[in-house]
Amino acid sequence: MGSLFRSEEMCRCQLFLQTEASYACVSELGELGLVQFRDLNPDVTAFQRKFVNEIRRCDEMERKLRFLEKEIKKDRIPILDTSENPDAPLAREMIDLEATFEKLDNELREVNMNEEMLKKNFLELTELKHILRKTQAFFDEQENIQAMQSLHANDGNLGQVNPALEYDGELIVTGDHKESFGGKLNLDFVVGVILRERIPAFERLLWRACRGNVFLKQAEITESLEDPATGDLVQKSVILIFFQGEQLKSRVKKICEGFRATLYPCPETPQERREMAIGVMTRIEDLKTVLGQTQDHRHRVLVAAAKNIRIWFTKVRKIKSIYHTLNLFNLDVTQKCLIAECWCPVADLDKIQLALKRGTEESGSSVPSILNRMYTTEAPPTYNRTNKFTAGFQNIVDAYGVASYREVNPALYTIITFPFLFAIMFGDFGHGLIMFLFALFLIVKEKQLIARKIRDEVFNIFFGGRYIIFLMGLFSIYTGIVYNEVYAKSVNIFGSSWMIPAEVDDNVLANVEKIQLNPNTSFLGHAYAYGLDPAWNIAVNKLNFLNSFKMKMSVIIGVFQMLFGVVLSLFNYRFFNRKIDIYTMFIPQMLFMCCIFLYLCILIIYKWTVFSAAPADMAVGHYPGSHCAPSLLIGLIFMFMFQQRNYGFGDSKCVTNAFYPGQVNFNFYSKRRRKKTIYDAMGYYLFFRLALNSF
Repeated sequence: MGSLFRSEEMCRCQLFLQTEASYACVSELGELGLVQFRDLNPDVTAFQRKFVNEIRRCDEMERKLRFLEKEIKKDRIPILDTSENPDAPLAREMIDLEATFEKLDNELREVNMNEEMLKKNFLELTELKHILRKTQAFFDEQENIQAMQSLHANDGNLGQVNPALEYDGELIVTGDHKESFGGKLNLDFVVGVILRERIPAFERLLWRACRGNVFLKQAEITESLEDPATGDLVQKSVILIFFQGEQLKSRVKKICEGFRATLYPCPETPQERREMAIGVMTRIEDLKTVLGQTQDHRHRVLVAAAKNIRIWFTKVRKIKSIYHTLNLFNLDVTQKCLIAECWCPVADLDKIQLALKRGTEESGSSVPSILNRMYTTEAPPTYNRTNKFTAGFQNIVDAYGVASYREVNPALYTIITFPFLFAIMFGDFGHGLIMFLFALFLIVKEKQLIARKIRDEVFNIFFGGRYIIFLMGLFSIYTGIVYNEVYAKSVNIFGSSWMIPAEVDDNVLANVEKIQLNPNTSFLGHAYAYGLDPAWNIAVNKLNFLNSFKMKMSVIIGVFQMLFGVVLSLFNYRFFNRKIDIYTMFIPQMLFMCCIFLYLCILIIYKWTVFSAAPADMAVGHYPGSHCAPSLLIGLIFMFMFQQRNYGFGDSKCVTNAFYPGQVNFNFYSKRRRKKTIYDAMGYYLFFRLALNSF
């Protein structure tokens, strides 16, 4: 109980470790997780510390592992993530890990480079294949047009040529096509491929730069091509540009270079193009075979790495953490012993001694490690021992502020107060049942879910707070029954305590929308068996009644929670023997809270129990009905303003201006003539507190 009620008792210790045993001892202490080391080299920069080179080596290993992980995820290979938590490797095993990672890194980078080169060659051959096909189709089309024009000219039917086959100027190229195109002009041409989305801008610039003295023919490549650099699929088109002269040729090539169009050599004769196409297809098939073997080899390397990469990450990070911790230590004069200072729980000193003994034995050192307790006036850190159930509630408390050393830990009481106060606001049986079942599933399956090592951030938030959600749902079910709400609807289980008057028959019910029920005649005289009467669910004044009920209940519970928090401060003052705080903090706070808020809660309960709907003769006068009940809000305001409530509120029959006889004198015991005395007392109190705080 002491560990839950207060934070652990801590002590400051000095630790002497032999240099050869320091790594193993810190590794054992890290696995234990009960020691907080102090930095004995605060003025030394990170680059001037003793083990900075080892940390850099760990950073390099982490970089290589991140590269491996990125490549594994790129190929969508599942990473084996077991629940195994390997121990930190020995210091001498660090060299073997570095060699393993270096080999994998070099092999994978070499394979990636070869694969990229093969993909680049494959892309070039594929583009050249499409160029040869599209170019041959274009030249065949032009030859057919020329043949049809010659045929119609010989028959004397030039006026009947299909307009779609006509061309204003004769297109003449060099080589074997010269005769087929009429032999009037000697044109040159270039061919290449370009991204499809760049063609409109490319065509406009080409037309303007060459003043319309070029002819552009383009055809889309139907299949998507893979970019070897990024791996993305892109859409490209084949372009065929005709021009005349070297000047236009140079200009066309510069424009193509600016738009990143790839130009390819294209033979001028059909026979040469066919021979080149055959050679290209042969090389493509060979490249497919080599590329497939390269990808298979890369896949095998990544699959083997995926089985161990999580374990490797854990080992490297543990090594790095050990050397970060060793950088906090001091070296003695002989450079053979490391000196450290740490905070540790007094109850776990024996466990720490055993961990140091195991570390010394693993390192093979003959000199034992020494742990000495130190006396210090420095405030120790706060350590609250938690488990899987209390960890979530402790995190909620720590989010608002960590308690001082050895103070009362409020997380113990938050286990009940936090879910219950949530349930007061969220009181619904149906929604609470959903939360309860969801949290119950997470609790029942927690071992399997922990073993799966799910890394989704949103899921981990819910899973970490599964016990909080469980209690929130459980208390919401309880308050939902009290509010009689199931998905915002009431359930009539025990029978309502309200009835329709006998004089209201079926004809009246059929012709009116609302019926006012008089509590004196329509109420059966006994309350609903448990919770809120379902008749309120159909009442016009449902919200007024429920809001008033929930607000007053929330005020009562909230005030008692605040009073409980003030009472807990008394345990702290007594534990730390601060009697002056009891008289100057606890007692004034309790008086203030009780005289105002606790008094208000008593009035709320008193009003619920005494002032009913029926008229009665009370000690404060004749009470005609609930419309004459004294107002809590007005009464509290007038108590602070030193005013008296008027009779009636506009109704001359209302003479109940107080909750009980003598309330006016009780509220106004310190009238205006005494206000100066109270203000002086408050001033003296504040001055006294400031004087205490200055010491």
